[in-house]
Amino acid sequence: MLGLKLPTDPHWVNIVEENIDEILTDHAYCEQKAATNAISIIVNHPEFSDLVTAMTELVQEEMQHFRMVHDIIISRGQKLGRERKDDYVNELMKFIKIPYRTREEILIDRLLFAAMIEARSCERFRVLSENIQDKFLSGFYHDLMVSEANHYTMFIGFARKYAETVDVDKRWNEFLAYEAEVIVRYGNKENIHG
Repeated sequence: MLGLKLPTDPHWVNIVEENIDEILTDHAYCEQKAATNAISIIVNHPEFSDLVTAMTELVQEEMQHFRMVHDIIISRGQKLGRERKDDYVNELMKFIKIPYRTREEILIDRLLFAAMIEARSCERFRVLSENIQDKFLSGFYHDLMVSEANHYTMFIGFARKYAETVDVDKRWNEFLAYEAEVIVRYGNKENIHG
């Protein structure tokens, strides 16, 4: 369904389990950044009322997820650490920074960029849910995997809805190919995209 070209090696979970507190902090900030991205889409494309409504709901859901992860951190006797730089997301962002583009092309790329992050997060949450030893976290990540899949589908759906001149399937396949080149360098750190 997701179309990702390179799956995450399940052994990544071994790295995660060595420092679960680290991945929880990283995960919390991923949720916050997803909310921030949705706000950015609202600010830059307020003319699309259904998109604004969906992004408003997404902001609330992502911040709910942030709170859930934060609550897990607190329940483990830890505190939320400092925000981490997400090199994976920054590399994906380079793919959409092409000058002299139309407003439509920018919107479609922003939606596909968000879909890509949701797709990879969904895939990583699946790997966690199936391989992590902690049963609570296994269930938690299974539930979030389903949520991320819905977000991925929503972003792809909006890209298709608002594309007039952009071939969304072609552009999505370009994103998938680029993401495969990027993700090959990741999977060796205890963070969601690392």
